[in-house]
Amino acid sequence: MSVSISVNSGATARRGVTAIASSTLEDQERTLLFTLRAAFVGILRAKAVLQVAQENLAYYDRVLDVNRTRQQAGDISEVDLGRLELQRVQYESDLQTATVSLRTAKIQLLSLLNDRTSIEQFDVGGKFDFNEQITPLEEFRAAALDARPDLRAALQAVTKSKTDHQLAVANGSADPTFALDFGRNPPIPVYFGASVTIPLRIFDRNQGEKLRTQLDVSRNQALVEAGRAQVFNDVDSAYATIAGSIALLRPYRDKYLQQAAKVRDTISFAYQNGGASLLDFLGAQNDYRNIQLSYLNLVGSYLTAAGQMNLAVGKEVLP
Repeated sequence: MSVSISVNSGATARRGVTAIASSTLEDQERTLLFTLRAAFVGILRAKAVLQVAQENLAYYDRVLDVNRTRQQAGDISEVDLGRLELQRVQYESDLQTATVSLRTAKIQLLSLLNDRTSIEQFDVGGKFDFNEQITPLEEFRAAALDARPDLRAALQAVTKSKTDHQLAVANGSADPTFALDFGRNPPIPVYFGASVTIPLRIFDRNQGEKLRTQLDVSRNQALVEAGRAQVFNDVDSAYATIAGSIALLRPYRDKYLQQAAKVRDTISFAYQNGGASLLDFLGAQNDYRNIQLSYLNLVGSYLTAAGQMNLAVGKEVLP
């Protein structure tokens, strides 16, 4: 009986090792997918910033053309025109910084993909925006408990450690020995005999292994509880980041972007017609630029947090 238990326990233990290895591999794929997604979001963000930098520079060049005409007509001083032209350096710097950031983001993604495509020939496309509808937190938690491969690996480790303990108990048992004997021994024509030998168990032959495997069961059970706590921590942190990003993105999209553009255009028109100072004009331009960049950074933070939520849950729950 003990031999049968040992064989069965050994096969179960080997299956447990295979299951744990599969779950661990799936967990590594989960982490790699998050890294790839973060690099992809980085490219989308860099492209959006580059487009805004190009638009801002083109807009400012049109403003400079108008004010050069005004200076030639004597409407503004040469000093004011010089200050306006000096401000163009900031927009040129934004454009070059955005160009370098885009190339860097592409290099990072190509490296992760182990792709040797030229940067000039490589591009990605996707929606750089946010979704203000979000699933309740409890649904994310429940999905994570079902899908997280690292938690599944911890549960499989508990099962394996229990099997190992059963195997240690079986290996430490003392088995009876059965014997049969028959033959001829003249003048006895035929004889038959049977014997049973039962060893006296004075010392436990596998006491240390039994204790080790029993402790391993307790340790793995504690790791499962720690894993559950980590799952809740990851989901809750990602959820808080997403909720915070959405709370900021709504007023930016619905109010601040339009208001910044309106203020910029109004001050620009007023300055060109002598109704606003140069400082007012430069301040309005700078405010519009800052509002745009803040909005794009918030969208990037939202998409990164969405990737963190997918990482925390262990499957695709947010696009």
